[in-house]
Amino acid sequence: MRISAACIRCMVDRQEENISRFEDEHKKSAYLKEVLRIIGDSEEDATAPLLTAKVTRAYQEYFGESLDYREIKHSFNQKMLAFEDAIRKEIHANQHPLQCALSFARTGNYIDYGAMRDVETSVLETLVREAGQKKVEEETLKRFTKELETAKSLVYVTDNCGEIMLDKLLIELILELYPQIQVTAVVRGNPVLNDATMEDAVEVGLDRIVPVVGNGTDIAGTSLAHINQESLELIQHADMILAKGQGNFETLHGCGLNIYYLFLCKCDWFVRRFQMEKNGGVFVHESRLGTHGIDPLGQSDV
Repeated sequence: MRISAACIRCMVDRQEENISRFEDEHKKSAYLKEVLRIIGDSEEDATAPLLTAKVTRAYQEYFGESLDYREIKHSFNQKMLAFEDAIRKEIHANQHPLQCALSFARTGNYIDYGAMRDVETSVLETLVREAGQKKVEEETLKRFTKELETAKSLVYVTDNCGEIMLDKLLIELILELYPQIQVTAVVRGNPVLNDATMEDAVEVGLDRIVPVVGNGTDIAGTSLAHINQESLELIQHADMILAKGQGNFETLHGCGLNIYYLFLCKCDWFVRRFQMEKNGGVFVHESRLGTHGIDPLGQSDV
């Protein structure tokens, strides 16, 4: 998905905030000019996650450090692990366990420091409490369920820390209900924002139930032109793909593969694009997406 004017503005504003604590105005001005150059020189089909990765590298060159999310990531992983047993029980007790697990996994997408300046614990806890009663789009769920019955392989493209624990519970359920499926999880290959890497997969125990592969990049999405060969082959040859989060949607939408997207609309651009309220949930198949969002037959749910 090409970067929008709203995303460009947000990217520049975010970088100005990130450097506000530094005193060297000359360096700060030079850095912001470099950010604008990166955006201005980008290809026509450049995505926000790809440009953000380039901007992050420029930040490191100018200021000799990177924003460190390790403590934040560990904190949210542990916070979600504390809910693990209760959520697993709620999923299995639900009349529609797959829908329930999808809703919980989608709720975890709130933990996103790329789309938001701050992740409010109170909002997260409210979303988690309500997730078991939320529905996902009916037609997409029917298609997803039908494909699961015959699929041999599913690649699950993860997004953020903390959220990855809820991904684990959804994957667990898929393996229980459809034992013929080989599920592989893909995480970011290198640290980027609070996105899930192999370290997070190990911390929440995802690696103990399915193979986990790092995609080889520090892009907050899944750019098929940049990920490593192993991840690319897995994704291209999978019977089904489940992609979590806005960044994966931005980088994968339009690639023509059999992808289901699962995320919350957290920023104003996505809220407008999908005609949702803030933190409204989307579960949709690639085929039902047009240029400006979901077609009239595929309205996503809230």
